[in-house]
Amino acid sequence: MTISLVADEQKPKGVKIDSVENIQILRGTTLLKRGFAHMQKHGVVMDVTSVEQAQIAEDAGAVAVMVLDKLPYDVRKAGGVARTASVKVIQEIMDAITIPIMAKCRIGHVVEAKVLQQAGVDMIDESEVLTPADEERHIWKWDFTVPFVNGAKNLGEALRRIEEGCAMIRTKGEPGTGNVVEAVTHIKLVNSEIRKIRSIFEDGDSQELIKASRDLRASYALVQETARLGRLPVVNFAAGGITTPADAAFLMSLGCDGVFVGSGVFKSDDPAQRARAIVLATTYYDDPKVVTEAQKMVDEKKSLLGLDTKNLELRMQERGQSI
Repeated sequence: MTISLVADEQKPKGVKIDSVENIQILRGTTLLKRGFAHMQKHGVVMDVTSVEQAQIAEDAGAVAVMVLDKLPYDVRKAGGVARTASVKVIQEIMDAITIPIMAKCRIGHVVEAKVLQQAGVDMIDESEVLTPADEERHIWKWDFTVPFVNGAKNLGEALRRIEEGCAMIRTKGEPGTGNVVEAVTHIKLVNSEIRKIRSIFEDGDSQELIKASRDLRASYALVQETARLGRLPVVNFAAGGITTPADAAFLMSLGCDGVFVGSGVFKSDDPAQRARAIVLATTYYDDPKVVTEAQKMVDEKKSLLGLDTKNLELRMQERGQSI
């Protein structure tokens, strides 16, 4: 798939020019940011809190790790309060593994994002798993050289985050619950909304497409590009509640480009085996024989106990609302 550059800012502050032996090297362009995200396609990004967990993720075949201070399950136990991970831990993990390192910052917390960029992470997740620093505004990501990933529950939310400069979208789901239902709901809603605007685009009804862009609270150019492509202009991963290989394969079959897993792996009683099984099922999601073999690798008795997503005191997917 050709990398779409629609909604690129004309002169983003995040683009840097370095010189190596009189050769100019650009960093932080939209092509590089979205291209990095495309390199993660069909893979698994695993939440980790320690070097040991990061090594398990790398050995299992994860395409990247996401460093946190606490896994989403533990954030719930801590009353929902969480901040960015220790820079020392991030750097220890960088020294221990060879795959890309991602890390989370609080929604709207520009300084946490600057610290993570300075620390050298490969991607920043402006995440509702952490306690939002700003309930109304997200970070203006065009000002950063490092690429960002943002969560979304629907198409309008996804497009608004892309307008702000994010290079990857993930469904918010309901992290730390072991219950995949919200992630499934979100990707199906996004798919349904894309089908709607694609049919308008194919009918050549520009006026109706403008109306749709107003309803979505996103720019016409970005809505038009999404309608033309029949998918988001950036990579779209699934996240929130993925616990088994079958969960991962199911979300991939719904059109996701990859998956994020965390509590579902490292709060189970078989993390190393489960991590390998989820990677296998994600890669070969369209081969029932392989997915069945992956499912055999895990034991349901060792899975993270699920939570009822309808009666949660804390719904992380609702945090960080913005226009």
